[in-house]
Amino acid sequence: MVEEFDVVVVGGGIVGLSTAYALTVARPGVRVAVLEKEPDFAAHQTGRNSGVIHSGVYYRPGSLKARYATAGAAEMVEFCRAQDIPYEVTGKLIVATGESELPRLHALAERGRENGIPVTELGPAGITEYEPEVTGLAGLHIGTTGICDYPAVARRYARLAEQAGAVLLTGTALRAVHRRPDGLTLHAGDRELRTGVLVNCAGLHSDRIARLAGDDPGVRIVPFRGEYYELTKEKRELVRGLVYPVPDPAFPFLGVHLTRGIHGDVHVGPNAVPALAREGYDWRTVRFGDLAETVRFPGTWRIARRHWRYELGELHRSLSKRAFTTAVRRLLPAVTAADLVPATAGVRAQAVAADGTLLDDFAFAGFDPADPGSTRRMVHVLNAPSPAATASLAIGREVARRGLAALAAGG
Repeated sequence: MVEEFDVVVVGGGIVGLSTAYALTVARPGVRVAVLEKEPDFAAHQTGRNSGVIHSGVYYRPGSLKARYATAGAAEMVEFCRAQDIPYEVTGKLIVATGESELPRLHALAERGRENGIPVTELGPAGITEYEPEVTGLAGLHIGTTGICDYPAVARRYARLAEQAGAVLLTGTALRAVHRRPDGLTLHAGDRELRTGVLVNCAGLHSDRIARLAGDDPGVRIVPFRGEYYELTKEKRELVRGLVYPVPDPAFPFLGVHLTRGIHGDVHVGPNAVPALAREGYDWRTVRFGDLAETVRFPGTWRIARRHWRYELGELHRSLSKRAFTTAVRRLLPAVTAADLVPATAGVRAQAVAADGTLLDDFAFAGFDPADPGSTRRMVHVLNAPSPAATASLAIGREVARRGLAALAAGG
């Protein structure tokens, strides 16, 4: 039996589910399906992060990340409040532990203010007031940062979409896409679906889904694993809230930080090391097809040449708990290796251009309502790492807008 839909969304993470929800809000009665290859939703990036509601302080003014995260932080808090999902607006500290970091800390304060975010600059005594066990030369306090349960948020998007008529299909991987003059035919699991528009929110596999659909995305997903420890229950009181180092602007990762989660656990990390599979959550997980694809991609080698010193440090901290503990002790001197126990790792779906540039903003491709010559019938979300969960409502609305415009343009 052939099933008919107006829009099919591939990917049941927080972005795909927010898109399905946004479609049903924007056009009641629209026929929407969500395809998720895993048995349940939020199995990868959504279910394997530290749960931070980001303020938007890090992101280039005017970028999609800055705009969506700054507004998205308040919107996520309101959504959680309205839907009775656990959350807390904790605020956070960004702490400079060396003289060389002070200019970067000042620049970060200016960037935050450009993005409309209240920023308080602190000396050592101010840091201690917020976090008695944390030491540093200077810091920033960002009051709009918080924490929540993102898997619960994703499941709520799914429920709201389903209540509005969306069909949610788990355990259903997309296998083939065939273009027709009046739409697309999809083969997914043992199903045949016809749709006016395909929306690709496949995260770690978004570039592959684009190629499967016949589009060249121009980028590849290069997976980076983020490895976490957490504090033992006896040591959780060392950290009251969220504490971050000053990030290196040359790399899109925020460094090893301290995060008190919504359920009271305190995560420490992540580092950022190359994953040997797109879903490679430890060193033992190797998928030779994934690895070969990464190795063949020219951008991978250009990243390695550009950032090899940084990455050697990350690898050292991955393979040596002592080195990881030393990095943590710069912020939290009281911690010892015995206070850290392994926690769940995540893999970041980082889009990389062929010249080795790591995309630093959210990126979409396919149909563009502003470009009459753009590809019709498909919308691809090619880069949506952190802070995509924070900004998921805004991203979902934008992707839904493009998808409905593609549907209208296709007749």
